[in-house]
Amino acid sequence: MAALEPKKIAAPALPPEEHSGGLTRGEIMVILTVGMAALLQVIDATIVNVALPTMMGNLGATLDEIGWVVTGYIVTNAIVLPISGWLGIRFGRRSYLLTCILLFTAASVACGLSPNLWTLVFFRLIQGAAGGALLPTSQAIIQELFPGKRAGMGSSLFGIVVIVGPTIGPPLGGWLTDHMGWRWIFYINLPLGLLAAFLTTLFVKDHVHDAEDAEAHRRLKEAPIDGIGLALLTIWVGCLQFVLERGGADDWFSSHTILTLTILGGLALPLFVWWEWNQEYPIVALKLFKRMELANGVLVMGLVGTIVTAGFFFIPFFATNILGMDASATGNLFMPSSLAMGVMMPIVGALLFKYGARFFMLSGIFITMVGMYMLTYLTPQSGYWELFWPLMVRGIGLPGIFIPLNALVLGAFKGPSLGQAAGMMNLSRQLGGSLGIAILSVFFDNAQDAAYDHLRQFISPLTLGFTQWAHSVQGLAYGLSSEVGLSHPMNLLAKEAYFRVKKQAFVMGFDEVGWYMLIAIALTAIPILFLRKPQSLDTQHVAGE
Repeated sequence: MAALEPKKIAAPALPPEEHSGGLTRGEIMVILTVGMAALLQVIDATIVNVALPTMMGNLGATLDEIGWVVTGYIVTNAIVLPISGWLGIRFGRRSYLLTCILLFTAASVACGLSPNLWTLVFFRLIQGAAGGALLPTSQAIIQELFPGKRAGMGSSLFGIVVIVGPTIGPPLGGWLTDHMGWRWIFYINLPLGLLAAFLTTLFVKDHVHDAEDAEAHRRLKEAPIDGIGLALLTIWVGCLQFVLERGGADDWFSSHTILTLTILGGLALPLFVWWEWNQEYPIVALKLFKRMELANGVLVMGLVGTIVTAGFFFIPFFATNILGMDASATGNLFMPSSLAMGVMMPIVGALLFKYGARFFMLSGIFITMVGMYMLTYLTPQSGYWELFWPLMVRGIGLPGIFIPLNALVLGAFKGPSLGQAAGMMNLSRQLGGSLGIAILSVFFDNAQDAAYDHLRQFISPLTLGFTQWAHSVQGLAYGLSSEVGLSHPMNLLAKEAYFRVKKQAFVMGFDEVGWYMLIAIALTAIPILFLRKPQSLDTQHVAGE
C-alpha cells in the first residue's frame, strides 16, 4: 500500500527558458488527442437522450424499457471510473487508453447496427465500460505532461476541449436523428474514434517515472488481482447508480427492485471500505483519502457535480414547459454560457499561480451563487433573457472552481496514485450529479405539489381575484367554447384557470430547487478553506518526467 501513498517531493526547477516559448507542438497534439478521446465519452453521455423518443418507436420499446439505453451506459461507466487508475497501471496508460478508444468505437458501431432493444442495451453496457476510462486516464496524462506551475495551463486547455461535449451533444443528437436517423448518433463515433486512436499511437507516450515510482509500478503490476475488492466495488457502485437513475421512475422504495438493490449496495459499501483499507495492493487505494487534498477535493467535486448536472437536467424542463422551446432551441440555450466557460478557462489557468487557487475558487463560488440566485426569481412570464443571464453568470463562475480544484488535488499526487486520484474525482462528479438530480427531483415534486395545493383553493367564484379574471375573459370564453367542444364557457374558464395554476406551481417548484442549488454551491466553500497547495505546485516541469 505504501506504493500508492504519494510523498511530497519537490522537483528541481528547469531553467527559465525551458518553457518560455509556451506550448510545444508535441504538447498541443497530446492535448488534442486525449481531449478528443475524452470528448467521445462526454458527448455520448448526452447525445442519446434527445433520440430516445425516436428509438422507442423504431425498436418497439416502452418508455420504461428504453430507459435502459441510458441507465446501462451510466452504470458500467460509474463502475469503471474508480478502477481506471489501477487498470492504467496494469496495462500502461497509453495501451489502456488506446484499447478503450478502440473498444468504445467498436461498441458504438455495434449499437448503431443493433436489430433490437436488448442488443442495443448490451453494447451500451460495453460502451459505458470503455468510456469510463477515457476521462480519468486523459486527465492523468495531462497532469503528468503539465506538472508544477503548469498544471493550471494543462487543466484549462484540456477543459476547453471537454466542455464542448455537453454543449454540442443535444443539438448534434437532435440534428442527426432528424436528418439521418437515430443510428447515426452512434456511427458518428467511428471517424472520431479512429482519429483519436491514430493520434494516440503517434503522440501519447507512457510517462517516464523516477526510480521510486517505477518500482511502485513494477510491484503493482506483479501484485495479485484484488478480485474480492473488484466484486464489492461492482456491487455497491452498480446498485447505487441504478437506484439513483431508476428510483424516481419506479417510485423509489415502493419498488421491490429498488429496495433490494439499496439494501445490497448499503451492505456492500462498508464491506468494500473495510476490505480495501486492509489490502496491501487494493484495486482502489482508499488510504489516499488520508491526504486532505483528495478528501476535500472529492467532496467539492461531488457538490459541483450536483450543480452542473442538475442545471443541465432542470433548466431544459423550464425552457420547454414555460418558454415553449423545442429540443434544438433548448440545446442552443446552453451554448453562450459554454463559450463563456471556454473563454474563462485559459484565463484562470494563466493567472492561477499569480493570485492563488483559493482566490479563484472562492470567487468562482460567489459568481456561481449569483447565477443560482437569479434563477430563484423566475416567473411564468419569464423569457429567454431571464434564463440567458443566469446561465452566462454561472458559466463565468464555474471555471474558477474546476481549474484550481483539479490543479490542487491532482497536483498533490504522482506515480501510481495519480490515476487513482483522477478516477475518484470523476466518480465523485458522476455520483454527485446522479445523487443531486435524485434528491432535487424529490424536492421539486414536493414543492410543486405543495404550491399547487395552495394555489388551487383560489380557483373559486368566492374569491375576488378569480371572479375578476373570469369576467375579464368571459367574452373570449363564449367565443371559443363551441370550437373546442365544451357545452358551457365556464368549463373552458375552469380548465384555463387550472392550467395557469399548474404552470405557476411548476415555476414555484423550480425556484425552490434554485435555492437548494444555491445552498449546495455555498457549502463547497467549507472544504475549499481546508485545501492546501501541494509543494509540487511550487516547482516547474522536470526534464525526463
